[in-house]
Amino acid sequence: MLFIFFFIVALAAAAYGLEWLIEQPGSLTLEFAGQHIETSIPVAVAGLLLLIASVIMVWAIVVALIRLPGRVAGGSRERRKARGLDVISQGLAAVGAGDVAKARKAAGLAEKLIPDEPLTQMLVAQAAQLAGDRTGAARAFHKMTLNPETKLLGLRGLHIEAKRREDAEAAHHFAAAAHEIAPLPWAGSAVLEHLAATGDWEKAREALEKSVGSKAIDLSAAQKLRAVIETAMAIQREREHPHDALHLARQALKRRPGFTPAAATAARVLIRHGDHKQALKLIEAVWATDPHPDLAEVYLQALPEETNAQRVARMERLAKMASQAPESRHIVAQAALAARDFKKAREALAPLVAEGQHPTAHTCLLMAEIEDAENGPSGPVREWLARGSRAPRDPAWIADGVVSRHWLPISPVTGRLDAFEWKTPPHSAQHLTEEGRPNIPAAFLASPEKAPEIAAQAVES
Repeated sequence: MLFIFFFIVALAAAAYGLEWLIEQPGSLTLEFAGQHIETSIPVAVAGLLLLIASVIMVWAIVVALIRLPGRVAGGSRERRKARGLDVISQGLAAVGAGDVAKARKAAGLAEKLIPDEPLTQMLVAQAAQLAGDRTGAARAFHKMTLNPETKLLGLRGLHIEAKRREDAEAAHHFAAAAHEIAPLPWAGSAVLEHLAATGDWEKAREALEKSVGSKAIDLSAAQKLRAVIETAMAIQREREHPHDALHLARQALKRRPGFTPAAATAARVLIRHGDHKQALKLIEAVWATDPHPDLAEVYLQALPEETNAQRVARMERLAKMASQAPESRHIVAQAALAARDFKKAREALAPLVAEGQHPTAHTCLLMAEIEDAENGPSGPVREWLARGSRAPRDPAWIADGVVSRHWLPISPVTGRLDAFEWKTPPHSAQHLTEEGRPNIPAAFLASPEKAPEIAAQAVES
């Protein structure tokens, strides 16, 4: 409404001005190049306005003619781009559907229509991957690294291709290059795993802190990984630098309370330096919430001079701190068996082998050992061994289908950090004995610090 009001006012003012101009007396005389022209003021003004309008119109026509080729070419480019983007959309849909022929055809057409479009090289790379053309995929990803907009995407593609051909150094190179540009989670994780696989735990810790500082990893996950790295460093320094090893293991326990590998490492260092009392207290504190056979094994090492009867009493005291855990009953039964107190050994296992229960392979094996030690080879021994062969497996350290009797900081299969979990292994798990217990090489048991190397050899064999 306001616009219409101002338009009417302006129109009225123009009409009034024109009427005033017509009513004014006088004339305009122009002499130019021997020509004499005389006219009235209104006619002169009208002629001037007409001349200006003519000049503007001619100028507009000239400019339009000049710009016409560019507009024609631009329209053609826009049409090519629109068609190219449509082809890319169809190609990506074909990649998702697994249609190799359609995906490769779309990729070729997109390269002709819009070769400089970043999505074109993405489609080319994915079509090549779908077709199994690793060379073509790597070439497309390399082209993407030449464009600042798609460099990170290209580096990730090259990293994946390097991992597929098991070129660890190349994969690390591409991940490190991406990590320098931006703190991406995948790049930080890849750099961290590479450093862990090479045993360079100091640099691995630095890489983790860099990821934390750039917020590429959340704090809870970072705390777990810090504990794993510090425990690995403690194991590495356990013999030559025990003071550092103890500090690292205790720090890992603070970050991850109840973390068995850290507790066992700290206790071993304390035992080696004669501080048996502190080692026992540390294990007892962890056992109350996280009973674990690895802790029981170290606990026994802290009692070198005690008699078998004293060890049984110690184990009973430890078991009371987690009385419902099967591990507590196992350690009492093992200590009683060593002391030849067969009654106490049976009593310890009684709740696990009672009617309606499903004893694990380790429980059945312990029952067989008790029968054999007390009565010699007999029918009950064979019965328990046969039962154990069919019994549920006992929990073990397992990662990516590989079972280890001892914890490892990385998976020997994928190199993933913090991969090992204490859980019941599946039937497809590797390196198990017939009793369901992990079959770890003797060299590993003698040198826990060489665990990753030995485990990797075991997988290869």
